[in-house]
Amino acid sequence: MSPARPRRRLIPLLPLLLALVCAFVAYGPTARAAATALEAEAAQLSGGATVSTEHPGYTGTGFVGGYTDTNKGNASTAFAITSAEAGGGSVSVRYANGTTATMTLSLYVNGTKVRQISLAPTANWDTWTTHDEPVTFAKGANTVALTFTTADSGNVNLDNLTPTTPSPSGPTTLTHQAEDAYFSGGAAKATTAAGYEGSGYLTGFTTSGARAVFSVSAPSAATYPLVVRYRTAGSSAASITLTANGDKVRTLSLPGTSGAWTTATTDVPLRANLNTLTLRTESGDNGNLSLDGITVTGSTPNATRGATVPYTAYEAESGSTNASATGPDRTYLTVASESSGRKAVVLDATGEYVQITLTRPANALTLRYSIPDNAAGTGDAKTLSLYSGGSQLRNLDLTSKYSWVYGSYPYTNTPSQGSPHHFYDETHIKLGSTLPAGTVLKFQKDADDTAASYTLDLIETEPVAADRTMPSTGFVSATSLGVTPGDGGDDTASLNSAVSSAKSQGKGLWLPAGTYNISGHINLTGLAFRGAGEWSTILRGSNGKGGLFGQGGTSTVQDLGIEGDVSYRDDANFDTAVEGDFGSGSTIQNVWIEHTKVGLWIDAPTKGLYATGLRIRDTFADGVNLHKGTTDTELWNTSVRNTGDDGLAMFSEGQAVTNSAFRFDTVQSPLLANAAAIYGGNGNRIEDNIVSDTVTGASGIAVSSRFAPVPFSGTTSVQRNTLQRTGGYEPNWASKLGALWVYADSSDITAPVLLQDNDILDSTYSGLLVTWQKNVSSLTVKNTKITTAGSYGIEINSAGSGTFTGVTVTGASAGGLSLAGGFAVTRGAGNSGW
Repeated sequence: MSPARPRRRLIPLLPLLLALVCAFVAYGPTARAAATALEAEAAQLSGGATVSTEHPGYTGTGFVGGYTDTNKGNASTAFAITSAEAGGGSVSVRYANGTTATMTLSLYVNGTKVRQISLAPTANWDTWTTHDEPVTFAKGANTVALTFTTADSGNVNLDNLTPTTPSPSGPTTLTHQAEDAYFSGGAAKATTAAGYEGSGYLTGFTTSGARAVFSVSAPSAATYPLVVRYRTAGSSAASITLTANGDKVRTLSLPGTSGAWTTATTDVPLRANLNTLTLRTESGDNGNLSLDGITVTGSTPNATRGATVPYTAYEAESGSTNASATGPDRTYLTVASESSGRKAVVLDATGEYVQITLTRPANALTLRYSIPDNAAGTGDAKTLSLYSGGSQLRNLDLTSKYSWVYGSYPYTNTPSQGSPHHFYDETHIKLGSTLPAGTVLKFQKDADDTAASYTLDLIETEPVAADRTMPSTGFVSATSLGVTPGDGGDDTASLNSAVSSAKSQGKGLWLPAGTYNISGHINLTGLAFRGAGEWSTILRGSNGKGGLFGQGGTSTVQDLGIEGDVSYRDDANFDTAVEGDFGSGSTIQNVWIEHTKVGLWIDAPTKGLYATGLRIRDTFADGVNLHKGTTDTELWNTSVRNTGDDGLAMFSEGQAVTNSAFRFDTVQSPLLANAAAIYGGNGNRIEDNIVSDTVTGASGIAVSSRFAPVPFSGTTSVQRNTLQRTGGYEPNWASKLGALWVYADSSDITAPVLLQDNDILDSTYSGLLVTWQKNVSSLTVKNTKITTAGSYGIEINSAGSGTFTGVTVTGASAGGLSLAGGFAVTRGAGNSGW
């Protein structure tokens, strides 16, 4: 970049007022005032920004150009905007970008830089499009400027800017309904008070610890306007505490409404990508409110199914390559069968490559790959060359230590036992600098990359934030309590001592960036255990040992990675990354887990645990298991890949797992067993997930009484899930398992089971399978789409009965329906194809 040049300073209008507005809670509805477009050519231009007319399609009398490299650090267009109210709004920028790459400008509001904005390319310079950005306005006069700073790439044309400002009148439309959020600790759904939005609201916040947790995505790290819609039964004020990503923002004091619904406006600091916003009754709060929901101005929608994640995924076979592909193939013990989408690319000659073009800026990447094992089965280390824009960035260090197992279940590292599988592992690295959208990344086998072959499955790239710093209050640093990361020593004892010391001080334990070597359990008995980020604070196990063990109390585990040292399955001797009793109201957030026996194994009497934003990779047993007696516990927005057993499981062994759920999760390529399963229990749910590419002995989603769990009670629901290329052969039974499987094994399933709004796509065998010669009654299947199945659309071999409504089957190779075992089908409306 060229040196910064002097830039005409924008006049800061009302900065003190804006700061005060952001610091206190204001009250009033949240509608926005409609506005007309403000023409760029009529705005205040400086630094070389000029009016032009050479490209058609603009509005008004012209557009503003001059955002060229010559004017880098200077060109600016400033719009004067009047807002009737302080609060959240937005601006819509109409522009053209004929460069073929995403370009950037900086957004200033009242003289302060808010953020850098990215403007995607348009088809050419005569094509115009719009880009929206959230803005917090001061009451009265505002200046909004688009400036070409030295940190920007510029080179766009501006046509106009349309502001949407807050208005004191109009209806509220909530973006996050309370009844759809996670809630625990006494909060409960209700519908008795008329006037709520959505399907209900939450009440019960008068209990200490009652909470509602909202998953909110933001385009960038900034402070965003937040609206809370609530009511109180009487005229007394309500109080409740607002936290963002585990940090207290403020206590909200909400005026009494005497039964009417109203709104309160405040603001909240958000990270880029996924955040948790919590309203929780803390000590000193009365929680005297009913909660309808929240609106975060400028937030971005979450994924409607599957996990909302910070990265962009690229399938290797969809990139450019001069090498050969493997797959598609679902045959067990083939590399393609374990690949995402059942396809990958093999580099087996010098000069072969796969390259992708970034669609979003990134400074870090993850590569899923396979290289051959060594003859001893202990793993081999090799390199692969990474290029950016034709220049070599670095060598990637790859290993086969954590892949390749052999023989029969539970499998070993002994190649002579044959039947090799578990081919893939992953590596993730920071790139050192941010690569813009449009950058070409090439993964190439060079002469010094000496593995016989490199099978590349997928690449994930993302913008990783700077290391987080210790909060100003409530924490003590582990380094001040005798823990030294990165010194090569065993930190297990010193970490346990630091945990005890922090708790005795009534504080959480902060783990600065670094690697902490552990050889056993770090015991948590109710405190915040927090790092600088899942890329930065790493707990590294050894010899199959090392992890976090809950021993009761309310804990928070957040912003760290757990890198195990498990290379084969040993249930008796190896450790789980996070396990045990997490008391009441605990949270696990933004934790990256790999190479452990299991990711999460949660036991009774855990109640009200919320886990979100996890990445669980390359475990040798389950990804997550909510075990006996766990209650009111939910897993959200978590990505699970390459597990050695069930990706996600609820197992009511001896005690019922109750009222728990897997929601908005993504499960890929579990190597054995199901992507997600509920084994017995009371009123549990699998909802809004994407599961894909199961391998052997597997369904996509199972509702099962296998393994003698506590029998089902309440209503078990499987709703709004997408199942892609799921189901698999069970060689021990010589059985073909369906994509969605209801399996009455050790006991009948007579409690209600609801299967609704699921999409079952490209199943290996039958789309829906109900078995096996026991009673499955009270089954309801609604609004389910089964498209392309390797066997029947619906296959039933069971006694019992069920009602089917809106169930469609297309492309089932063996036919729409196979019915045996005396099962009685009641057909409602809207069925077809069977």
